[in-house]
Amino acid sequence: MPNKARPYIFYGQTQSLCEECLAVVPTKILFDEGKVWYQKRCPEHGVQKSLISTDIAYFKRCKEYLKPGDMPRRFQTEIANGCPHDCGICPDHEQHSCLALFEIIDECNLRCPVCFADSGPGQGNPRSMAEIERMLETLVASEGEPDLVQVSGGEPTLHPRFFEIMARLKASPIRHLMLNTNGIRIAEEPDFAARLAELMPGFEVYLQFDSLNADALRKLRGRDLRRIRQQALERLERHAISTTLVCVIRKGVNDHEIGEIIEHARQWRCVRGVTFQPAQEAGRFPTESGAAMPNRRITLSEIRQRIIDADNPFGDADMIPLPCHPENICIGYGIKQGETITPVTGLLPREELLKGVENTITFEKSPALRRAFLNLFSLDACAESTTDNLQTLLCCLPRVEAEGLGYENIFRIVIMSFMDRFDFDLGAVKRSCTHFVEPDGRIYPFETWNLFYRDEAGGGITTENTEHPNKSNPSNI
Repeated sequence: MPNKARPYIFYGQTQSLCEECLAVVPTKILFDEGKVWYQKRCPEHGVQKSLISTDIAYFKRCKEYLKPGDMPRRFQTEIANGCPHDCGICPDHEQHSCLALFEIIDECNLRCPVCFADSGPGQGNPRSMAEIERMLETLVASEGEPDLVQVSGGEPTLHPRFFEIMARLKASPIRHLMLNTNGIRIAEEPDFAARLAELMPGFEVYLQFDSLNADALRKLRGRDLRRIRQQALERLERHAISTTLVCVIRKGVNDHEIGEIIEHARQWRCVRGVTFQPAQEAGRFPTESGAAMPNRRITLSEIRQRIIDADNPFGDADMIPLPCHPENICIGYGIKQGETITPVTGLLPREELLKGVENTITFEKSPALRRAFLNLFSLDACAESTTDNLQTLLCCLPRVEAEGLGYENIFRIVIMSFMDRFDFDLGAVKRSCTHFVEPDGRIYPFETWNLFYRDEAGGGITTENTEHPNKSNPSNI
């Protein structure tokens, strides 16, 4: 009689988090029911099984897009207790800051049910100019000339010295500056967009834009913001300010709108693309939405499939893993001429892209194509480098005309999935390239900051020589 087979395929092993106590626990990677799962084993809370991906083929494909990590010029902490206990960032981290976030205030004019930062009215805590300077010094010491910095909050436009901060950052070595905003001040104050336009070129608005439906907006943001979104876009369009629409996606709330949002985005000349973010189980989201339930989570692969299935030009070959953080970021580039978008990613020779040697992507027949690909498909690709690298890439493809291409012709779709207690993966978090810069002189990966360090820091460290929140007691994470 043959031995009984297990009902799943054991693909590998990693370390994740217990969903109850957030302890780092051994985790099996399983292929079961046509999906990818983490099976975790916590000594205190037992076995837990979390859905990671609905697409086994794409999950495996991500591993073929790995490239060597780019190190920062300076690490802020030493390796002492092991990841994720040494964030700051330590030499064990595998990626520099592709996208650096400066949170300048906790105050907000919304109280969004999905807020990972737990911001809202009355939170206050504007960072001082001295703190902004320390954040800038930390990042420049780490990166030299940072490619991409995003000013965030809370709602950053509520900072009493907002334009002074933006002018200071604009005068620094930062190559591309972004504003992460809900758009209320842009919509309601006639001169606000005009003042933002003074920051161009090298400036972009990262506009919160989750839905075209009133009920979905109330569930995600606490109020119907359709008028605000429309007015903000009209003013950004009037001043030709480059804009990315960013959409937090919740299953059963607005995931059915993905194709409609892409169609809406392509109608605006100022819009450079759409970023979709699965809602992260952090901050206020689990608290105000009840107990964390895996069946309400939406995965990167599900959003990717909805993009492919929607009535838009981006197909399976066009939405590929981002090499610097392939498990958690998927990206597709297109050329926008009027409302017509021609995807570019699918024109690249697939056999060349997937020909991996020593965990990197090689283009033996075309070194210029390889360089252009690796430079373009990086989260820190700013406006100028994006245009230059896309032109180089298209020149390697004789079917495409690249002459006269500018940043206004770029249209990209990004899926950016921030890990939480369910899908946390120790290997992937070491490749995290989206980082928070804090006044304490440290840089934290987005995921570990929200899961472990934000509450300890009190939303913003305001004193000199503040002790690292977990140095004295690493067991508290």
